[in-house]
Amino acid sequence: MKGGLIRHLSLQIENTSSMNDTKIINDPVFGFIKIPRGLLYDIVKHPLFQRLNRINQLGLASVVYPGARHTRFQHSLGAFHLMSEAILSLQQKGHFIFDSEAEAVQAAILMHDIGHGPFSHVLENTLISGISHEDISLLMMEQINHDLGGRLNLAIAIFKDEYPKRFLHQLISSQLDMDRLDYLRRDSFFTGVTEGNIGSARIIKMLNVVDDRLVVEHKGIYSLENYLTTRRLMYWQVYLHKTAVAYEKVLVNMLTRAKDLSKQGREVFASPALSYFIHNDVDAKWFTLHPEALQMYEELDDSDIWSAMKAWKHSDDKILATLATDMLDRRIFKVEVHDEPISQEYIDEIKRQIAEKTGIDLEDAHYLMSLNTIQKDMYSIDDDSIDVLYKDGTIKDIAEASELLNVALLSKKIRKYYFCYQRFK
Repeated sequence: MKGGLIRHLSLQIENTSSMNDTKIINDPVFGFIKIPRGLLYDIVKHPLFQRLNRINQLGLASVVYPGARHTRFQHSLGAFHLMSEAILSLQQKGHFIFDSEAEAVQAAILMHDIGHGPFSHVLENTLISGISHEDISLLMMEQINHDLGGRLNLAIAIFKDEYPKRFLHQLISSQLDMDRLDYLRRDSFFTGVTEGNIGSARIIKMLNVVDDRLVVEHKGIYSLENYLTTRRLMYWQVYLHKTAVAYEKVLVNMLTRAKDLSKQGREVFASPALSYFIHNDVDAKWFTLHPEALQMYEELDDSDIWSAMKAWKHSDDKILATLATDMLDRRIFKVEVHDEPISQEYIDEIKRQIAEKTGIDLEDAHYLMSLNTIQKDMYSIDDDSIDVLYKDGTIKDIAEASELLNVALLSKKIRKYYFCYQRFK
């Protein structure tokens, strides 16, 4: 009896110790996500990762889907969870992955979006140019690596695709990576677009590795077909929804106007971090020559821009005030979606009407309009392919393997022309 009691107490202590070595987060999409104490938990605690709590995953999509207010922080944790599941699945199939490699690829997926700025991709080519959020993510990874004593060297090598086991990089960045598997599931959940739900668990269970490349076993082909179809639906129904695109253009034009006013010597209210990017032409070279640029970027989040526009609404500049009011009061640009290029004559006519009805100079009317060509395909045959593994060992690209989807449909680039402009009263 005494021996049994001792074993029972020992088991309790062991279980308690195991729980204390893991942080558990309750995620609405995947349930409990376990983060081991140590390197991975140190990343989550880092201020640069915590910053993602203040950046919405879907930018301004909540103008159409009010529930879409989840953050980059939530998405990064979800991608980490799926990475953990993928590593476990591959290990169970006999693929040897060192513990250090597993931890490194988990660290890399945790940080894959760490360089995102406010409102998703809006800052790129607006307040900064010539440098992508992926490039900035890498700069931030290097900073976190310094703070953590060089423990991220392997994670960074995998992220940069400089590690011999290339399939680990594919889990982070490819046409079937853990990033995409999470954001499709998560964005579907929070937008309420149930058609966007994908069988991520099934796809992960069907993952395998052949010749250092990720493949999906043939039993998972229907889940793949659903994934590709769903991805197309989510892009046109959520990410590129015409109202969300039009709202984003108001924001882009507002920031552009603020920046142009500052170049004219006009005083433009902004937080120190936002002011830095309004007053300077920041590009990749600028980041290299000015170490403080990254620090200022790290201070930026959605709240900087919302706070600024509340002040800009009362600006003595009519254009800036109009755009800020549009943003705050949900007066979204009118948007026309065309299948063919829009004639210059029509564009000029709209510009003339804007100038006339708003009382601004014709040369400034472009701030109250936007013309964009948006192009998206469901699957790029020129990119990192999605390969299907058959029982006999043969491998085919999904475009060839699928009976439901043909190559022309899979790789067809759908192009639409979005013409957005200020609504007239």
